[in-house]
Amino acid sequence: MKLSVEIVEASPLWRALPDVESLARRAIEATLEASGVQILDGAEVSVQLSDDAQIRALNALWRGVDQPTNVLSFPASAAGKIAAAPLLGDIVVAFETAQREAAREDKTFPDHVAHLVVHGFLHLLGFDHQIAFEADRMEALETGILAKLGIADPYASTVPVDATA
Repeated sequence: MKLSVEIVEASPLWRALPDVESLARRAIEATLEASGVQILDGAEVSVQLSDDAQIRALNALWRGVDQPTNVLSFPASAAGKIAAAPLLGDIVVAFETAQREAAREDKTFPDHVAHLVVHGFLHLLGFDHQIAFEADRMEALETGILAKLGIADPYASTVPVDATA
């Protein structure tokens, strides 16, 4: 199944992570494979590599929360209609917040970014974490996907990841 991934560098800060496009593509491909979700051949997803100012404005507009966050997801289709959707949606990742979290949680920046992309893409595929059993399912899926990418369990630390979307 072919997935079209568009990556937009909306902030020059991301130049500090030169392999970020490849990292994001690998994270999305691994997530799609592990999720079991069927998508339309050629379906599109966009990843916007943003900064705190941009994501803060989006967070305020769409969630009513006037502060930056690490990742936001904007699904283009209802969960039950993903298999026929030509557009899956957009993922926005904030450089500064992701970098601060990685340092605080003693994780590498690339590993944390991969986790945020996996988390955001799972939201586009219809996964959520609003109730306990959904959160457990999504966390287990994230952990398995990241393990396949050679990334340690992000939830093993005592500091929780604020992966709001």
